[in-house]
Amino acid sequence: MNQPADFRLETRDQGQTTVLTGDWTAVHMGTANERLGEALKGTCGIFIDANGIGRCDTSGAYGILRAVELAAEPGKISARQEIVRLLDLVAHASTAPRTPVLKRRPLYDLFERAGRAIASVGMDVYQLNVFNGQLLVALGRAIRRPAKVRWAAVFSLAERAGLDAIPIVATTTFFIGAVVGLLGANILSKFGAQVFVVDLIGIAVLREFNVLITAVLLAGRSASAFAAEIGAMKMNQEIDAMQVLGVDPFDALVFPRFLALLLSIPLLTFVATLAGLAGGMVVSWTVLDLGPTVFLERMIDNVGVTHFWVGLSKAPVLAVVIAAIGCRQGMEVGGDVESLGRRVTAAVVQAIFATILIDAIFALIYMQLDI
Repeated sequence: MNQPADFRLETRDQGQTTVLTGDWTAVHMGTANERLGEALKGTCGIFIDANGIGRCDTSGAYGILRAVELAAEPGKISARQEIVRLLDLVAHASTAPRTPVLKRRPLYDLFERAGRAIASVGMDVYQLNVFNGQLLVALGRAIRRPAKVRWAAVFSLAERAGLDAIPIVATTTFFIGAVVGLLGANILSKFGAQVFVVDLIGIAVLREFNVLITAVLLAGRSASAFAAEIGAMKMNQEIDAMQVLGVDPFDALVFPRFLALLLSIPLLTFVATLAGLAGGMVVSWTVLDLGPTVFLERMIDNVGVTHFWVGLSKAPVLAVVIAAIGCRQGMEVGGDVESLGRRVTAAVVQAIFATILIDAIFALIYMQLDI
């Protein structure tokens, strides 16, 4: 039963004695430590009998020690072994030097954070190259021994990353094509060149928006899923168990996801192309009164299929990068949920950034090649 902390003064054979009773805890101590300090203030050699204490925590121990310090000549403290250890621990902690307060240096801290961010980006690029090297080794093993590839996992992941993403990809690119058509109709109508809206829609959709929108959606959809799935396995030590059993995580987890995304992106790019052209054709028909026949004829005659192959050529590279970033971030997950959240977020951000950067590089290359 809990009892409030208290004390009494007695005269024993060893002299004046202060007997502590009750529970010397933060909840039940009350003002007992202050009253004890007043009773011991200025005294010499009073014996402290703490054997009658029920429970004692760090607050109670600190209160006893502060009260004893008020005595002119502190006496001996007698207590159970566990309370003696607690008193020694609190006494050592109370005499330890305080943690120094660091002076804030705003400009220095700014440059330090910038430097750490640059170093972190460089380390991420290095680790991504290492991961890509391991992925190439796994690809070489798969080419040499195709029977060892987990085709069931590949097709299952391709269905989730490819077929299940068709509705969102088609809807998004349909409206992208419609927006391009509306902008083109609004601007070109001022110059009496409405018919060139078809060329604008065809080039924009076939060359850029079909593969770019597909890759961005997969970066947010599949890269995050890959990072979360592999990261959860890493947290549950399933990957460590696979390594103990002699199973290479790259062969079992990374390579099937890479191959699934490699198979899915060209299909989704084709679907995005049809949906984007359909959106542009609907706008041309309703706003400019250019029927589907005129739209398709001008598309075939003036735009051609070259722009479609230019856009499709980016798909394998984007697939490799998105799969590599998602899987690598999953492999870097630690043992806590906070690490999983950071890595999933990093997978999405890095995949989208890499997608836009690679698309810009391809645009510059094709511009120099005049394609």
